[in-house]
Amino acid sequence: MSLDTDDVIAIARLARLKIDDADVPHYAANLSSILDLVAQMNSVNTEGVVPMSHPLEVVQRLRDDAVTEGNQRDEFQAVAPATENGLYLVPKVIE
Repeated sequence: MSLDTDDVIAIARLARLKIDDADVPHYAANLSSILDLVAQMNSVNTEGVVPMSHPLEVVQRLRDDAVTEGNQRDEFQAVAPATENGLYLVPKVIE
């Protein structure tokens, strides 16, 4: 697909971009080449190709979900300014 200078000016206006008149042919050529690449990628037959979540065949190394620290709530709440029934009390911030 080939864009002319009028198309580039219209696109720039819609995108609220100010471009110099001298740069319009350069933008037209670059945008045209991008659209040609997109058209070329759309023409590729992808029938039967399974979508990938990652470009490399990698496996996430996961550790066992095991408790590594004991419950320290009582120690933490002992130094808290205010607690009640195992909960931290904080000042009201919304009226």
